[in-house]
Amino acid sequence: MKNFLRDHSYDMVKMLLHQFGIAVFGFCLALASSKAQSPVLRNGTSVFAILFYLFLLYTMTWEIGYKDKISVETGKKPRNALRGACISLFANIPNFLMATFIMLASVLQADFFSTVGAFCSSAAVVFEGMYTGLMANHLWGEALNSYWWVYFLIPIPSIIVCGIAYNMGIHDIKFTGIFDPIIPESDRDPKKKN
Repeated sequence: MKNFLRDHSYDMVKMLLHQFGIAVFGFCLALASSKAQSPVLRNGTSVFAILFYLFLLYTMTWEIGYKDKISVETGKKPRNALRGACISLFANIPNFLMATFIMLASVLQADFFSTVGAFCSSAAVVFEGMYTGLMANHLWGEALNSYWWVYFLIPIPSIIVCGIAYNMGIHDIKFTGIFDPIIPESDRDPKKKN
């Protein structure tokens, strides 16, 4: 566990930074689309922000898997199909902490948890801003952001996407040319030069 955290702490921080950047982007899109008072536009911009966020995570985690490919094939690193999902799980600890405090505020109704839960609800609007448009939709007469269990669902897509991306990278399976590695001229095989 200690080695895993040491080896992937940079990746976890990078995932958090991606989340924060896209969250601000998604929050701004949600604010702009709410001015138009169009639920279709609000949901569309939210889905776009979420897909963009997941794409960033996918490309990042695919590269991690691709870099681990040689180490796994030579036996320097054990094969672990869950490595990408675990990196994302640790990167999502702030999201799960916020969800836990929101749940405790809703269930316990104690002053301390109500205060902390209200703060976490406000923080979640900013830190999980790409979901803001979808969270404004209603279910059973209430907005989705009023249900505490929804906050536990928010990190799940990123964990799944990172798990898939890592395994695709480790097996060198690509959907597009975006993932073609750039090899410096000095490292290329001189026999293959034209």
